[in-house]
Parts: sequence; C-alpha cells; structure tokens
Amino acid sequence: MSSKNPVAKASDFSLTCVPAFWPVAMAAQLAEAGEAFYARNIKFVEEEIRIKAELRPKLATPNTARLELRTMTLRDYGQPGSASIPTLVNAPYAGHTAVIADYDKGQSLIETLLANGHSHVALTDWKSASADMKDLDVDDYLAQLLTAIDDLGGKVNLVGLCQGGWTSAMLAARFPDKVHSLTLAGAPIDTDAGNGPIKRMAHASPMSFYEELVELGDGLMLGKFMLQDWKNMHPVDHYVKDHIDLYENIDDPAYIRKEETFKSWYEHPLDLPGRWYLCVIEQLFKENRLAKGEFVALGRAINLKAITCPLYLLGGESDDITTPEQVLGAARYVSTPRERIMSKTVPGGHIGLFMGSRTLKEHWPEIAHWIIAQ
Repeated sequence: MSSKNPVAKASDFSLTCVPAFWPVAMAAQLAEAGEAFYARNIKFVEEEIRIKAELRPKLATPNTARLELRTMTLRDYGQPGSASIPTLVNAPYAGHTAVIADYDKGQSLIETLLANGHSHVALTDWKSASADMKDLDVDDYLAQLLTAIDDLGGKVNLVGLCQGGWTSAMLAARFPDKVHSLTLAGAPIDTDAGNGPIKRMAHASPMSFYEELVELGDGLMLGKFMLQDWKNMHPVDHYVKDHIDLYENIDDPAYIRKEETFKSWYEHPLDLPGRWYLCVIEQLFKENRLAKGEFVALGRAINLKAITCPLYLLGGESDDITTPEQVLGAARYVSTPRERIMSKTVPGGHIGLFMGSRTLKEHWPEIAHWIIAQ
C-alpha cells in the first residue's frame, strides 16, 4: 500500500494481509473473494435497513406533519382550518406508537372521526426517547401537548386514549379554557379502582424493581422490556396460540396481511424517558395522586374539579390494562354537570377500544356526533 495513496481499498487490504509465501494467483483470488464478501455484506446491511423501515408501524390515513417537536410530531388529518374547534386525539405514550389511533382501513379511530362529521382531526405522534431524553419528565410532555393545542388555535376537543387520557385530563384541569370537550377512553384516572393486573403489579413490585429496569436501559425504559412484560401477561396467546394460528392460516393472504400489520405495530415499541416512567409508576399508579389532587404538574397541584367541560368516559368490559372502573370513576372527581357526562362500557378488551372494528363501527360514531353536538 503506497503512502502516496492513503485511501485503502478492499483489494489492497487483502493482498497485504496474506502470507508472503502464498502464490500470487491465490492471493489475487482471495482479494476477489474478499471484495465479493464485502459487497455482499454491504448489500445485506442495506437490505436489513430496508426491511426494518418497511416493518415500522405506519399510520393508515393520509396526513401531513403540522409541527415537529422534540417529543412528538403533530399530524393533521382532513381539512385543517375548516373547523372552528379541531379535534385532537392524544395517543398513548406508554410503549406503542400512535398507530393505535390510525391502525388500518376499517380499524382507524381517525378514519371514523373524519367519516362522522369531524373535518379537522389532529394526532399526537409521540417519538421514541433517545439517550439525550432520559431526564425528560411529565412537565416536558404536558408543555409540548400545550404547544400543540396552541398551534391548533388554542382550543380543542380533546380525545385521550389510554395513557394519553391522564395527560389529557391533567391538561384539561390545569388549563380548562384550552379544552372544549374531553373524551377519555381506557384512561387510568382513578388507579386504585378495580382489581386489574396492572394495579396489582404496581402495588406488589417495589420501586427498586422499576429503577433497575431503567438502569439496565441506561436511563431509559426500553420498549423491549415492556413488550416482554405485556406478552407475559398472556403467555399462552403469544408463545403458543399465535404460532398455531399462523400455521393453520399460512395459505390465507388476508390473514397473513392482518398478522403482518399487527406485528409491525405490536412488536416495535417506543423507548420512554426513565425519569418520566418512574414518576408515572410512583405517583400515578402506586400513589394515585391524580385522583387525590396531589399530582404536581407545571408548578401546581392538579385538581380534577377544575374540569367543567362536557365529558365522555369509555371503558372496555374485559379491559385488563385499564379496568372500566379506573376511567368511569373520573366522573366522581370532576365538576362537569352530571347531565353533560356520558359514561359507557362496551364489550371487548383494551386495544379493541381504539382499533377494534366492532367498537369503531358501533360506538365511536355516536361519540363523534356527541363531540360535535357540544
């Protein structure tokens, strides 16, 4: 390798690294083989990147990125500016992506809202936490949710899904003039209510358990840790039944597509800031501070009694993530007049509340019309 040509080539490296007593022809063959291997390796890496990109969960309905913030992309659907009060769907920030709100054709809450009178819908598409985000806390996420609302005109019909529900309730209590109506679906507001496995686990496991998980993630709560925990809640379904079902339906293209769509969402969880995660576990799930009026956010204790806007509460009959009592119990803590509170429990589990075709067809149109009527 000449000093006049400091840029090393694969062939240079191969020729200079073989023993001097090997025949020149053999060395040349090894050089060609090395270059071919190098090229195949590059192609393999590029293919892996392409496959991973294709497998990332994708939103089903056409949209535009309205605002790029550190923690989220605010996405616009429908006709921005066409409604005096837009509808903002606040997706969960609990491991899975915002695709839960816009999953697939016929299984999209966004699609359902647009088809039932909502001309402008926006979505909080929360980002996976990077290493430099490990110390972000609840205040950081509430502040960016507030920024999103202000960018939408300063007042919204707020729809909080699952873990997006308690942040929505916090914001509605902290800034009641920003929220025209509040819809909470599968949202843990009174976390002491009911007797679900999440409640039992939160109370049974010491904080040191969660702190060790965050330490293992170098300050982040890694999505892969949460994914393992979710699967272990129903191990037979995930480790046995799923494989049997796949084997029995391997020749059914519609089934395969459905499974691929679900896996692309379910198997690609987000990472969470460790500080945010530990605060939520301790103050929301262990100590139930939100319901007690003791959760301090953006400088003040959050008092749910400050919520006076129309309120719709939706629970799943067999929801084992957020039991119906945890969301329906919110009615006891707010100041909204009783005649302006709607409560409903529908058949099905947690995920079905947001992306189940039956619930979206039979129950969400009514909720969509209720929001407009307010």
